[in-house]
Amino acid sequence: MTKAGNKGGNLREKLDGNELDLSLSDLNEVPVKELAALPKATILDLSCNKLTTLPSDFCSLIHLVKLDLSKNKLQQLPADFGRLVNLQHLDLLKNRLVTLPVSFAQLKSLKWLDLKDNPLDPVLAKVAGDCLDEKQCKQCANKVLQHMKVVQADQERERQRRQEVEREAEKKREAKQRAKEEKEREVRKREKAEEKERRRKEYDALKASKREPEKKPKKETNQASKSKSGSRSRKQQSRKHTRSWVVLKLLLLLLLCVAGGLVVCRATELQQLPLCTSVNTIYDNAIRGLRSHHILQWVLQTDPQQ
Repeated sequence: MTKAGNKGGNLREKLDGNELDLSLSDLNEVPVKELAALPKATILDLSCNKLTTLPSDFCSLIHLVKLDLSKNKLQQLPADFGRLVNLQHLDLLKNRLVTLPVSFAQLKSLKWLDLKDNPLDPVLAKVAGDCLDEKQCKQCANKVLQHMKVVQADQERERQRRQEVEREAEKKREAKQRAKEEKEREVRKREKAEEKERRRKEYDALKASKREPEKKPKKETNQASKSKSGSRSRKQQSRKHTRSWVVLKLLLLLLLCVAGGLVVCRATELQQLPLCTSVNTIYDNAIRGLRSHHILQWVLQTDPQQ
């Protein structure tokens, strides 16, 4: 097995007008750089080689109109194969292809296609048909393009669905994260409020404990002053009461003395004494004065009758 640069020789020498024939060249790689330098080669024949894959930069050969890749060992086409938008004729006979890339639907210029003798997916094989003549190969191109457009649309919808699912999942994750953060903020806020309340109570308790010793002496002073004033007032009242009894006793004694003297001066032989004479005179004058008062006169008159 040799590479294109060796077995293929000079590609320009093999160029015939717009046709470049590299078939039966025992190639296992495609000389993409050399082919890109020949934009006039719009018809390329790579059949009957040993190609198992096509490099991704093969899709840069957008000048190709007709491409023959039959009788190789290709297992798949590049994902960007649809970039060959000018391709009208494609021969993939007798390879090892199972599916076609989704970008195949972009080959809008494709008019002829042969997929015979490939282990195609049953659905794709049914769409492609037999391709036994020119007409059937043209129908194959049309039907496969339509089928690949449906596949592309389905994949696009599936991609959008997955994206939507991922967006919804991301929204749920974000909502969950926001809820978690909100809950944590509430917890921190509550803990902060509780801490503030605890510190306020400690401050109030400390302040109250400082005020307590100041109140005690005041209370004791007030109680002492109250007890002193109470005892003082009781003593004063006791003294007043004592003085009143003394005065009352003296008055009673004086009255008794006066009464006794009056009785002695009026009822005994001592009434002739000068002192008794004066006392009797005062007594008689007092009686006469009292009798001149109507009420007292009535009392005095009633009293002798009794």
